[in-house]
Amino acid sequence: MDVLCVGHASYDLIMLVDHHPGEDEKCLAAGMWACGGGPAANAAVTVARLGGSGALAAYLGADAYGCLHFSELEAEGVLTDFIVRGVHPTPLSVILVKPDGTRTVVNHRAATPSLSAFTLDLSLCRPGVILFDGHEPIISSSLARSARAAGIPTVLDAGSLHDGTRELAPLVDYLVASEKFARRFTGRDDPQLALDVLGRLAPCAVITLGGNGLVWKKGEASGALPAFSVPVRDTTGAGDVFHGTFALGIAQSLEFPALLRYASAAAALTCGKVGARTGIPWRGEVHDFLSSVGPVFE
Repeated sequence: MDVLCVGHASYDLIMLVDHHPGEDEKCLAAGMWACGGGPAANAAVTVARLGGSGALAAYLGADAYGCLHFSELEAEGVLTDFIVRGVHPTPLSVILVKPDGTRTVVNHRAATPSLSAFTLDLSLCRPGVILFDGHEPIISSSLARSARAAGIPTVLDAGSLHDGTRELAPLVDYLVASEKFARRFTGRDDPQLALDVLGRLAPCAVITLGGNGLVWKKGEASGALPAFSVPVRDTTGAGDVFHGTFALGIAQSLEFPALLRYASAAAALTCGKVGARTGIPWRGEVHDFLSSVGPVFE
């Protein structure tokens, strides 16, 4: 397989609202979508839609939400051999999307346990890249160390600061962080100063800045990439798609400038549709978009 995605899978209920509800307020949704979600799961679907082979190591319950999500993954062509099913409920997310594309996410994981360190044996598979989102800390740390010993590149989707991402940050080859993670983890408000700190932890560090593009440091080299200008309907899942595309690009040995541009384009296209899973673009869409905008790397 090209990419093994390890981490969170949920089921998403997405509602389009005209404003953020206030205290004790009732409001009507202008639209609703229901589909699978979660950073690692969305990244695995991204890999598949972009023509790669992706696998997911995550938990899904035997409940209705878990069955729906599992069926979606199979239909997308994601390898599901490493998904653990059980009696605990599938994590559920309720997402409120505002007209400007910003969103509020409420996730309920209940008593769903973390996967054990014995869930996945790397001797049973040889992924080109392993992508972690930090939400399965027990299995992820041991996998990251095994991958480094085996020479398998690893990527961390550091979207937010929690125990899993904090522990994995110094164990991966590519630390790809949100601006929020970078600020909280390093204590630096300036992205360039935060990048210097992250660049001392991992051989390659990237900080995504939403509409302001990204900054990166790889060894002694560093640079920036502006964001693509696209109409925004919903930013949910843009980071998941960026990370999935980034990991696939590493597996396919893309040159670094092309890799960043490819991942940025896929993430930008995601923002044009409502819902993370429903917004994930296909390979042809990304290639057509890149052909239309021309070079933007600096």
